[in-house]
Amino acid sequence: MIRQLIGARRRRILIDINTQRDYFLAGGNACIRNHRRVLAHIRRTMAWARYRNIPIVSICEVYSNSNGPGTVNYCLDGTDGQKKIRYTLLSNRASFPADGSTDLPADILRRHRQIILHKRCLDPFDEPRIERLLSEVRASEFVLIGASAEGAVKATALGLLQRGRRVCVVTDAVGSHNKRESKLAFRKMKAKGAKLVETKKLAGTSHLRLVGACNCERCRGQVGKTPVKIGAKY
Repeated sequence: MIRQLIGARRRRILIDINTQRDYFLAGGNACIRNHRRVLAHIRRTMAWARYRNIPIVSICEVYSNSNGPGTVNYCLDGTDGQKKIRYTLLSNRASFPADGSTDLPADILRRHRQIILHKRCLDPFDEPRIERLLSEVRASEFVLIGASAEGAVKATALGLLQRGRRVCVVTDAVGSHNKRESKLAFRKMKAKGAKLVETKKLAGTSHLRLVGACNCERCRGQVGKTPVKIGAKY
């Protein structure tokens, strides 16, 4: 049994799902829609968790890059795309591979602020170590951000709800690939008992304009600006 933090029954836990470069950078192999807007809200939520000393469980996808053509081409082991966005990482963290094991230190939540767990599938509950942690850890509420709404986020929310947990999904800090499917996913999560909120209600308003991760023109605030020519007169 995993030993709990002091007062864990009254504490929230933030779960960030697939906050990786392939999902959230413009050049990523599985980049979501509106990545700049979603990244800004993810950065705000992570800052809120740091300030409130909220434990963070990070779930990351990792796939073998030796499966041959026609298989998954994103979040491949050893590639830059599989790495997490830098401001979703805390210095006091522990990382565990996707190896089919359920082993976890009994005092892991006391020793580390962030736990990173890897998975080789869409549904985190199909990975034994993740299933154990999310089933055993106690908290007043699980707050979900990441990607994608119609994929891993929905699967995580429904899995927690099936286990009788309270779930809060930060809708504007969750990315998607398909607008219609993401709307259906949010409706299903809400129908099953999840609370849907926006970042400003959870963590307050952010004035962040540059997300500090992606180098595309939109994320650098260059969209719509007229380039300045050398020698131009004003």
